[in-house]
Amino acid sequence: MQFDVITLFPDFIKSYCQFGIIGRAYKEEKIQLNTVDLRQFGLGRHKQVDDLSYGGGVGLIFMVEPLFNALTSILRKKKSKVLITSASGRKWDQSFANDLKNEEQIIVICGRYEGYDERIVNAVDYEVCLGDFILTGGELCGLAIIDSVSRLLPGVLKKEETLEEESFNNGLLEYPQYTRPNEFNGWKVPDVLLSGHHAEIKKWREEQSKAKTRKNRPDLGN
Repeated sequence: MQFDVITLFPDFIKSYCQFGIIGRAYKEEKIQLNTVDLRQFGLGRHKQVDDLSYGGGVGLIFMVEPLFNALTSILRKKKSKVLITSASGRKWDQSFANDLKNEEQIIVICGRYEGYDERIVNAVDYEVCLGDFILTGGELCGLAIIDSVSRLLPGVLKKEETLEEESFNNGLLEYPQYTRPNEFNGWKVPDVLLSGHHAEIKKWREEQSKAKTRKNRPDLGN
């Protein structure tokens, strides 16, 4: 999987992708990462990438020309999708990540300031947001896309890092988990987890998963 990220802060993207499972996947060439510095496509002597919005309003927006030129500078693969981060985009979730895991290439344009000239949407497949909140820039959203898709790719996760029982895979949040010590500060590990009875443990985990979903994410409908 090739990830191309158009951003004003390429070092921010590259730094994150050096660590953890994503860093390992990059080193093992399970994923490829290319960052495109939007400023290099800025206009005029000052490499301008933003301007005031027609009709008035607070703040600046990205101009369409630098965005389009940066996008068209990227060599496209046969199976590729272009995403742009936006507070008004489609909410990113596990289902969305699964939909994109079979692409050869994902291009992410990181929004910033008050948004972007709407005409760039003609050149993208999806506008994407992380949730119902505002960030100062789209880089965190871009990294979330890279992280959540990468870990679904063959060979990125090891056997002990299984996907099967993670949150959202079956419409439920993952059950609570515990490790040593058995008791800390008066807080005890549930007895069933120490019993060795696998059928009872499985039943307990299913019940706890449903209870946690009802408490924390009733919108999931389980």
